[in-house]
Amino acid sequence: MLTEAQILDALTEIFRQVFDDDSIVLTRNTTANDIAEWDSMNHVTLTVAAESRFGIKFKTAEMEELKNVGEFVDLIGSKLNSKG
Repeated sequence: MLTEAQILDALTEIFRQVFDDDSIVLTRNTTANDIAEWDSMNHVTLTVAAESRFGIKFKTAEMEELKNVGEFVDLIGSKLNSKG
């Protein structure tokens, strides 16, 4: 089972790849407003990359409700817990 910190670390790697920016440091409070290129297309790319990395699937409504990275971490954690 992954810890919250491990999920956040993995998401940081995903964000750095998607945005081609190794300086990105995510916190639970990071939002789309904090990353200049985080638009709807990159949101889809992030979603697909996270699904692939963690072996889970998200519903569109779940992704639309997320307000920050912390909620994304929590959603991934809950899906991993229910899967395992």
